[in-house]
Amino acid sequence: MNLKEYTDKHTQIALAKSIEAAPSFVNQWVKGDRPVPAMYCVAIERVTGGQVTRQELRPDDFWLIWPDLPAPATAGA
Repeated sequence: MNLKEYTDKHTQIALAKSIEAAPSFVNQWVKGDRPVPAMYCVAIERVTGGQVTRQELRPDDFWLIWPDLPAPATAGA
């Protein structure tokens, strides 16, 4: 599930409150106007119960930020 799908079922305001972010920031992330900052990704993964993952939030660089996560097969190719 991506962030948009999650916020279609749960409000952006509720997510913003639970991760202590401004609702306007969450709205920008949901619309794809801005990438989700790494500092919020773990919190989003936690409060969504893993429904939205760090890999989904940062598909282009998650393995660089969190080396404990395996890199995709195409990384560095």
